[in-house]
Amino acid sequence: MVASNPSDTLILTLEGGQVTIAMRPDLAPLHVARIRQLANEGFYDGLTFHRVIQGFVAQGGCPKGTGVGGSGQKLKAEFSAAKHLRGSVSMARAGHPDSGDCQFYICLDAVPYLDGQYTLWGEVIEGMEWVDGLPKGEPPRQPGKIVSLRTVDHAG
Repeated sequence: MVASNPSDTLILTLEGGQVTIAMRPDLAPLHVARIRQLANEGFYDGLTFHRVIQGFVAQGGCPKGTGVGGSGQKLKAEFSAAKHLRGSVSMARAGHPDSGDCQFYICLDAVPYLDGQYTLWGEVIEGMEWVDGLPKGEPPRQPGKIVSLRTVDHAG
């Protein structure tokens, strides 16, 4: 799927290269709006992928770099029937379904047991090889960094 609206397409620039993410406002309009806002404010720039597990997910977007930080705005879950496939992008959260904030993960493989449990809001449409190349670990010894994250209409 390719987003028809440039404000629904994210360019995630990693140290290795660019990843294009088509956001899915049809599945999670509140999450897409919040990710779009945070991205275009530069919130994610310089943050790391603090949890990268081969065959599972690459998780990032924590301002503390530990998995416990947030932006201060919790979001109500927007669960859907969408499947967590390789390249799916979903909101990370704590135990409560409505605890998603700013952290997200990209599935490195199909993860069906996450279906219906986490808000899926996008999918990688190009550059998955750069996600695959992120340093592995919980946390990685040298975590991969988000150089920038912007919508196409704000990318520079």
